[in-house]
Amino acid sequence: MQNNRSAFITLISVFFFWGFVAASNDILIPVFKEKLHLQQWQSQMISLAFYVAYTVGSIIYIVLSKLNGGDILNKIGYKNGIALGLCISATGTLLFYPAAQMVSFNLMITGLFIVALGFSLQQTAANPLAIVMGDPAKGSQRLSLAGGVNNIGTTIGPLVVSYAIFGSVGSGLKLDSIESVKFPYLILGAAFLIVAVIFKFSSLPNEIVHTDDLSENTKPSRSGALKYPQLVLGMIAIFVYVGVEVATASNLPEYMRQYINIETSQAAPYISLFWASLMIGRWTGSAGAFDISKGAKQVLRFLMPYIAFGVFLLVNAIAKSDLRVFYPYALVIVAMIVADIISNGNPARQLLIYSGCGIMALLIGMSTSGLVSVYAFISVGLFCSTLWPCIFTLAIAGLGKYTNQGSSYLIMMIMGGGFISWFQGWLSGPDLIGIKASYLVGVVCFAYLAFYGWKASKILKDQGINLDAKTTASH
Repeated sequence: MQNNRSAFITLISVFFFWGFVAASNDILIPVFKEKLHLQQWQSQMISLAFYVAYTVGSIIYIVLSKLNGGDILNKIGYKNGIALGLCISATGTLLFYPAAQMVSFNLMITGLFIVALGFSLQQTAANPLAIVMGDPAKGSQRLSLAGGVNNIGTTIGPLVVSYAIFGSVGSGLKLDSIESVKFPYLILGAAFLIVAVIFKFSSLPNEIVHTDDLSENTKPSRSGALKYPQLVLGMIAIFVYVGVEVATASNLPEYMRQYINIETSQAAPYISLFWASLMIGRWTGSAGAFDISKGAKQVLRFLMPYIAFGVFLLVNAIAKSDLRVFYPYALVIVAMIVADIISNGNPARQLLIYSGCGIMALLIGMSTSGLVSVYAFISVGLFCSTLWPCIFTLAIAGLGKYTNQGSSYLIMMIMGGGFISWFQGWLSGPDLIGIKASYLVGVVCFAYLAFYGWKASKILKDQGINLDAKTTASH
């Protein structure tokens, strides 16, 4: 058990890097927009290049698996696959040096593309590993715990990168030279290589055995992963989920600039709070993953979100941000705690409830002004927080030997983060609907997610998979 716990800790360390880089993109977008005089949709090419790389990586993975007559990860091993992915990502960070020296937007997004290409392989291996390393009924909660570590990276990423670029956080200073962009990414590349070595020699399993433990009436396997409707609909769900998450955050600096006169160099604490909101929600959702009494788990439901909020306040205090403006957000967190209690650990029900809350948050943001609207948009992070493990768990439930294949298809759909954020950026132009109304895109995304939560529950029930019977016991 102790060995399994230490292996899991090693595994979730890689989730930190995914979050750090993804959230840091939200600082790069307005920086390059200002310095290179780009349109909002052009600056969103950063998100597009980053997230499309996941799709390209997944396609490469599937093609190589077919050419080799078997799943690549089953041949090279899971921890070896993660280590290889880290090395690929490290290669991408090297391009930031010439990109910054030459002030080349194309070279910079090429570097981000390669970084995300490595992340694609890492995610294909790490997500199913997190689900199977323990009680299958707690798989979504272990992913929430790993996601909480991911969001430590998303919380500090914008602050660290903002400090590295501007020399401070939230100061309102203008950027003299874009060359300062290169330093945090070169350091990150070195960290990738160090962690790759740690993974290579860790106690993580190189092989996993896939079972249908969530199924009460195991049925014969179908002829491929795409024959399972929960996976096909889940692929669309991943596309729109990552889309609404990324689009909400990456368009937020432009919204704040236009409506409440917050400049790019002052945006980092607000971007940090958006990604910290995902950490708050995931720490709350991970309470069921701990082997403690039911009463203790109930206490953690209320305690964990505010511990996570405290982490956000702490890192922003270290960054010398003005914390007073963020204190009222503690009241917003109550809404997420209530939603978590009502969902009671059922991933389909949680998907439905959280999506409804996300729609309400966006509508409030569009219908109000000032910091109220900003915090409404930021609270989308709270309601996106546990949707990834919910979708992932529902989509691969019952896939058995096709779990790896299904995981790769799901990772492929992360490209939604690029396409939907780009689409919202395009819609936000002054000649179209504007930045505020463009958040209607997110409303449509959440509407589909609510549908998937309802539909997936029916599909899995028809396959003999009772979500309530298995997940209620884990809380």
